[in-house]
Amino acid sequence: MNVSIIGIGQTEVKEMWSTSLRHLAWYAIEAALDDAHTTSIDALYVGNMLAGELSSQNHLGALIADFSGLRGIEAVTVEAGEASGGAAMRQAFLAVKSGLVETALVVGVEKMTDNVGTALTAAMASSLDADYEAMHGLTQAGAAALMMRRYLHEYGLELADFAGFSVNAHANGANNPLAMFRNRLKAERFAAAPQVAEPVSLFDAAPAGDGAAAVILTNKERALDMVPKPVQVIGSALATDTIALHDRTHVLQLTAAQKSAAQALQAAGMTPEQIDVFELHDSFTVMAALALEAAGFAEPGAGWQLARDGEIGLNGRIPISTFGGLKARGNPGGATGV
Repeated sequence: MNVSIIGIGQTEVKEMWSTSLRHLAWYAIEAALDDAHTTSIDALYVGNMLAGELSSQNHLGALIADFSGLRGIEAVTVEAGEASGGAAMRQAFLAVKSGLVETALVVGVEKMTDNVGTALTAAMASSLDADYEAMHGLTQAGAAALMMRRYLHEYGLELADFAGFSVNAHANGANNPLAMFRNRLKAERFAAAPQVAEPVSLFDAAPAGDGAAAVILTNKERALDMVPKPVQVIGSALATDTIALHDRTHVLQLTAAQKSAAQALQAAGMTPEQIDVFELHDSFTVMAALALEAAGFAEPGAGWQLARDGEIGLNGRIPISTFGGLKARGNPGGATGV
């Protein structure tokens, strides 16, 4: 059974101290329902990473279903770190494709900025290996620093070679009214940024923000009756790797990204050369380079060259971060995959 997208909605990403987690989710859901011109939803999939720790709230499926006027439907929370939103999309896709669910609603939501400093850093580190990484003080920025240091060493690069990723993200974010930062960034300012976790600088790292996004999926037959031009999902895949960096075959190989990209392309009957836009998880600039390589858009060690040569811009060979990426749009944790 073919699966199509019939509605989308999203909020701004910013510090929203006076907005609750459930309200954030509802704002995105309301926009998606309005976009699809429907209130008929059979199942809700919530992508979230940190509500239990930062908002003292679990059981988001039932909570958000009730608050959104969908009481009684099937509803679950999907947690997969910062891939939670993408994993929720995958589960909704499978449910509709199986024929057991006619119309599924996905919402990714995260409320992060009520907690700052060590509290937020520790919460984000919960997606690392607790026994072997987080309890010894490793943070997400620290893990990215280890990978970036190895990348610089292995390919003989300098910190400035990653500037193109942030410059591109801010250029695109400047045109996105929902972005957290709408200012452009020059390479000179990138080079002068203070270190967060050496060699990762302030402008290598995406800022945490509050936000939500929602998508409605249904079968192709119903989609054609509801909207003029539904967007068909022609390929979807999910894969995993070891959590701890020291368990990986190579610290610079994103095995999960490599496998899932290859499987999604195969399902769609396409190759990387046929892809016009690639949205990736650029929580740190080194992750953007590695994702480009893992998905087959660049050879190992050459992802940064696409940024240097302007090939990731809107008019480039493979545009990325078209909405500003996590760097300029902001990073709402587990909601990012939606």
